[in-house]
Amino acid sequence: MKRTLLIILLGLAAGGLAHVSWFLSQRPCGDGGLDCQLDWMKTELRLSDEQFARIKVIHEQSSPRLLALAAEVAHMREEYDAFEHERTTSGQVDFLEFAHFVEQRRSVDRECFTSTQRLVADAAREMTAQQRERYLGLLGPVLKVGGNLFLN
Repeated sequence: MKRTLLIILLGLAAGGLAHVSWFLSQRPCGDGGLDCQLDWMKTELRLSDEQFARIKVIHEQSSPRLLALAAEVAHMREEYDAFEHERTTSGQVDFLEFAHFVEQRRSVDRECFTSTQRLVADAAREMTAQQRERYLGLLGPVLKVGGNLFLN
C-alpha cells in the first residue's frame, strides 16, 4: 500500500513538474525590452546575428513614432469615452465636433497603418527570400487591405 501511494505521489509530482516547466518555457518574455520582444523573429525566422541587429535598429528608429501614435490613439479613446458619456447622460452630442473627431481618428488610423507597413517592409528587406516569405506569411493577413499587400 505504501509503495503504491509513493508511486502515485511521485507520478503526480513528475506530472506537475512537467506541466509547470512547459508553461514556463512557453510564456512570453517578461522584461518587455526590445530584444525580448524581437526574440521571436530571431527564433522563428532563423535570423543571423547581423540580420537581428539591423532589424533591431529599424525597430528602435521607428519606436518613437509608433509610441507617439499609440499615445494619440489612447487619447482619442478617452475623447470617444467623453463623447459617449455626454451622449448617455445629456442625450445631446455636438455633431460637428464628433465629425471632426471621426476624421481625426481616421487620419490617425491611416498613419498607424502606414507606419506599421513601413516597419514591416523595412524589416523584410533585411531578410532572405525564404525568411521574408515566412515573415510576411505570419504578418500578411494583418497588413492586407482590399486584397493588396502594401510592401514596396
